[in-house]
Amino acid sequence: MRADAQRNRAAILAAAEVVFARDGPAASTEQVAALAGVAIGTVFRHFPTKDALLRALMKDALARLSADATELIEHGDPGTSLFLFFADVVAQAAAKKTVADLLATGGPEVTADGPVAALHEELGALLSGAQSAGTARADVGLPEVAALLAATSDAALRAGWDEGLQKRALAVIFAGLRP
Repeated sequence: MRADAQRNRAAILAAAEVVFARDGPAASTEQVAALAGVAIGTVFRHFPTKDALLRALMKDALARLSADATELIEHGDPGTSLFLFFADVVAQAAAKKTVADLLATGGPEVTADGPVAALHEELGALLSGAQSAGTARADVGLPEVAALLAATSDAALRAGWDEGLQKRALAVIFAGLRP
């Protein structure tokens, strides 16, 4: 891809994240184009539909989470990395409410392969590290942690979820995960 096309794609994705967070489901690709400083045709060359744009936003978000997990696996404290990652995912879910809502209400599918599978593997590595460090129960498996993470992230998308509730909910979950 040409350098200017890469810049346009990045500008479109950054603008889409802002526009959908600000304006919700009523946001249009025209609004995205205006904020990105490109013509609507440029948006459609990169993302032929609004669903394609939303899928790309979610793929980028998953890639960022995967990079965060890898950083924690490679350089973080194994005893705290799982809990830091879990809290970060939930916080990001709350911040990305609009895009996630659009995806959940008949929007494009996010499949369990590619970035999702990689993130699942990294979550397993974080759990293993915490278990080896003695900060996570040995009888807790990846399916349980993944289910808790998915459910808590989903809860973060609901009305009434605020920072206080997030802290309290995570405290309960983390107490259950610890030995």
